[in-house]
Amino acid sequence: MVEDEPGLVMTLSDRLRAEGHEVDEAGDGATGLDKGLKNPYDLIILDVMLPKKNGLDVCRGIREAGKHVPILMLTARGQVVDKVVGLQLGADDYLTKPFDMMELVARVGALLRRAEPRLASDSDAYEFGDVKVDFKRGEAMKAGKRVTLSAREFQLVRYLIDRRGEIISRETLLQDVWGYNALPETRTVDVHMAWLRRKLEANPRVPEYFLTVRGMGYKFEG
Repeated sequence: MVEDEPGLVMTLSDRLRAEGHEVDEAGDGATGLDKGLKNPYDLIILDVMLPKKNGLDVCRGIREAGKHVPILMLTARGQVVDKVVGLQLGADDYLTKPFDMMELVARVGALLRRAEPRLASDSDAYEFGDVKVDFKRGEAMKAGKRVTLSAREFQLVRYLIDRRGEIISRETLLQDVWGYNALPETRTVDVHMAWLRRKLEANPRVPEYFLTVRGMGYKFEG
């Protein structure tokens, strides 16, 4: 957990430990990035507003190092830009402060459960157009250039590829990929799909592979 508010650190750490998790802490972004690069964490809870190095830079540094550890970002109320940029840089999910502790615990549990996709495909790689995704190595290439995908984006891509041609509702994606049974914010799916298109489609405005089926959900054609 990379967070500089001592009271929040204590509260979150106590609750997460009570849920059976081991918790390591960093009080500034520079320390958080250093620990995130050196240690094999299962999950990183990362505040955006941090001393020495902000959370967005920490997230970028972790992803640029090729680490696919799930990242849950904490953003200030109303900071939509932070949410969007965080997801673009490779964050898997976000919560807006102040948040409900039960929701944070639920999201942490869901991210941990989904950290290793257990999907039907017995292939470790898939190609469509000029894109190649290697799930075993956690690598994506587009036109011969590496594309940075978050752990959640890899899971979403593989889930859709395994069910190519099928129309999948937002609710089903939220439950099967994120592990959430019900949440008030379903824009999470839409935002991740938008970023996948920007990263993997030739023209995100007119996608060829990650398609929207109006009123029903999404499907992958490729």
